[in-house]
Amino acid sequence: MNAPPAILAAPAAPASAATAAPVLELRGLNVEFPTAMGQPVVALRDIDLTIAAGEIIGLVGESGAGKTTLARSILNLPPPPGRITAGEIRFAGRDLRKLPEAEVHAIRGRDLSMIVPNPRGELNPLLTVGAQIATLARVHLGSDRRTATAQALAMLRAVHIPDPERRMKAYPHELSGGMAQRVVIAMALVCSPRFVISDDATSGLDVTVQAQILMLMRELAQSRNNALLFITRDVGITAHFCDRVAVIYAGEIMELAPRDAFFLGPRHPYTNMLLSAFAHNARLRGQWTVPDVRRRRQAAALGCSYADRCPLAQARCRTDRPPLAEVVAGHAVRCHFPVPRP
Repeated sequence: MNAPPAILAAPAAPASAATAAPVLELRGLNVEFPTAMGQPVVALRDIDLTIAAGEIIGLVGESGAGKTTLARSILNLPPPPGRITAGEIRFAGRDLRKLPEAEVHAIRGRDLSMIVPNPRGELNPLLTVGAQIATLARVHLGSDRRTATAQALAMLRAVHIPDPERRMKAYPHELSGGMAQRVVIAMALVCSPRFVISDDATSGLDVTVQAQILMLMRELAQSRNNALLFITRDVGITAHFCDRVAVIYAGEIMELAPRDAFFLGPRHPYTNMLLSAFAHNARLRGQWTVPDVRRRRQAAALGCSYADRCPLAQARCRTDRPPLAEVVAGHAVRCHFPVPRP
């Protein structure tokens, strides 16, 4: 498959990411949702993921694949009534699942942060944006009122909001969508967290503002050495923005690879299907798409969850669940028959 020129022109991964100690490690993470029928729905299954300081990892997948559930579970707050049934969430070497709730709560505000896709729902309409940012600095950093106000103003400058002194006194309804999203980013970064989750945070913005926000998040992540998990439904964005890319389907990571290897040599049939959706070649799209599939197997304990949609599926795929295994160094695929590459 020919790679778009922008992929090759994208920023290179930071040299320190490959050798830096991991900020976040997920090991065998499982999340289930109870049902009235008694058999729980497995929303996440055996999630293994490691993210280093200064690294940006893109997480892509269809709606309902488990992206937001994973984001909330990293904070040890799976969407209710979901519950984490197995696995570890190791942040800076400590398992959040084993820490007292008060300590986890302090870590969420200080070192773990999340940028949401709906800034209007995140901001308090009764408080100025300056007061909202300053409150976070006072609560989590212990800053006095004057220092917190100065920190809030500095963050508005850092996210490139015009006339930040005046915007400090503005209410959320007085801001455009792009400006409100910048304020939410300022709130997420005011405590200089070590790990930031962006949950489809640019999906509601127009293309120009979206590009500005993406550049801003990368700039801030690199300058502050934050680790960033960037969740999106648009696989094309990750080509310009991320160091590594992970594909999630039916609650499982199907492929994880460095950005260039991901786009120039995708190995999982599902990844090829996602990328072929961007192609203008009908033959290429048809090669990786199985039509008229009306069900998705959520219970993948006895086989591959993608088997019913996979054009390369064989009998083994429906009886033997594949592990997430490296095909080459740094490039892992959950497939018995990965797509061969030269």
